[in-house]
Amino acid sequence: MATEQLLLFIAAGLLLNLTPGPDVLYIMANALRSGARAGMVAACGITAGCFVHIFAAAVGVSALLAASGTAFTLLKWVGAAYLVYVGLRMLLARAPDAIETGAAGAGTAGATALKGIFLRGFWTNALNPKVALFFLAFVPQFIAPGVGNKPLAFVLLGLLFNFNGLWVNLGWALAAAWLGRHAGRVARAMHWIERGAGLLFVGFGARLALSDAPAA
Repeated sequence: MATEQLLLFIAAGLLLNLTPGPDVLYIMANALRSGARAGMVAACGITAGCFVHIFAAAVGVSALLAASGTAFTLLKWVGAAYLVYVGLRMLLARAPDAIETGAAGAGTAGATALKGIFLRGFWTNALNPKVALFFLAFVPQFIAPGVGNKPLAFVLLGLLFNFNGLWVNLGWALAAAWLGRHAGRVARAMHWIERGAGLLFVGFGARLALSDAPAA
């Protein structure tokens, strides 16, 4: 790949990762509620989920989803149900009894809670067939026709995309945690922000459930 093409790929990937969506909302909701560490763990979970799509697309699974309406529909409903589940967890989360500053909540997420945050982030991304189709549509545009080993080129570009996306997601987590620390007087409003994010997750799940399979 020419340097200009590589820079274009990196720039496009960064812009796409900066666009708020279910992943960003999940990261920010956890950072606002439990501090920077929880948000960063959520970001790592999202990134881990992306690896599933990168390697699946490289071996042709994403092509199967694009070609098979049944396969797409099955994964679509599983992913939609999981998004709704995550959204309901946010909506029904209990408000903190007493939070004077956002920093006070930063240490509340123990090892078990962090593991749950990571796994929910992983499955939120891994079970979304739209992400698989995104990689199938986006990455090949930057692979030159004459490349001998296209699956390897796909994996390398996918890993680069994911690496850059991780830093963007960590930035979202730190920004949300900073907001939480500097919003002591309105700390309880963070709970309502989390509920708003939960409502959006339910909406994302409904939209995914109602989406059409790609044309074969």
